Amino acid sequence: MSNSIITGIVATFDRDNIDTDQIIPTEYLKSIKKFGFGDFLFDGWRYLDEGRLDMTADDRSKNNDFILNKEPYTNAKILLTRDNFGCGSSREHAVWALRDFGFKSVIASSFGDIFYNNCFKNSVLPIKLSKEQINHLFEVSNFAPVSFEIDLLKKELKYKDDSSYMFDVKDSLLDRIINNLDDVDMTLKHKKHIQAFEQKRRNQRPWLFDYSN
Repeated sequence: MSNSIITGIVATFDRDNIDTDQIIPTEYLKSIKKFGFGDFLFDGWRYLDEGRLDMTADDRSKNNDFILNKEPYTNAKILLTRDNFGCGSSREHAVWALRDFGFKSVIASSFGDIFYNNCFKNSVLPIKLSKEQINHLFEVSNFAPVSFEIDLLKKELKYKDDSSYMFDVKDSLLDRIINNLDDVDMTLKHKKHIQAFEQKRRNQRPWLFDYSN
C-alpha cells in the first residue's frame, strides 16, 4: 500500500476533550525511548488493573467493554472522535502511544494545537472536519465495523461506497506523513545549504574553529 493511502478499521470515541493524560497517563512518561508505548494507550479505560513500564498488554486485566479490546477494533488504524482531542499537556508520548498501537490517522472536529503538530512529526495524520461531518461519520460507524480510505494526495476521506469528504492540510505537513519524515529528516533536506554555510563561516572566521588551545 502506498504511503499516500491510509486504509483500515475505524474505532470510535464518542466524547469531547480527550486530553493527553487520558491518552497516556503520567506514570508511563519515564521511559527515555520514543517507541513501545502502544500497550499503555488509553490505559485508564483499557485496563482494570494498574500497569508498569515493564508490563505488556498480555500481562494486564482488560476491560472487555472498551472498544480497543474488541475485535476487529484491536487492529484499528483510524480513530474517529469529537472536539478538542489531544488537549492538555504537551507530552509527545500521546502521539507515540497512538502510533505504536497502530493508528495512522485521527479524525476530529478540532485538536489541541501542540498535539496536532506532534502528529505530523510521528507519522500520524490528524484530519479536521466540521461537527456536522463528524456527526455523519459517527452515524456511519457506530453500529457495525467499517473501514475508511484516506487519500493524502487528493486530501479525500472515503467512508462509504463512493461517498467522501475533502479535508484541508498543508502540503508541507502531508509530505512528512507520506515520506515518514521527522524534524531531523526535514533539516537534512537542507544539508547542502547547511554545509555551504558552515564552510563559508569557517573561511571567514577560522579562529572559531581552532581547537588547538
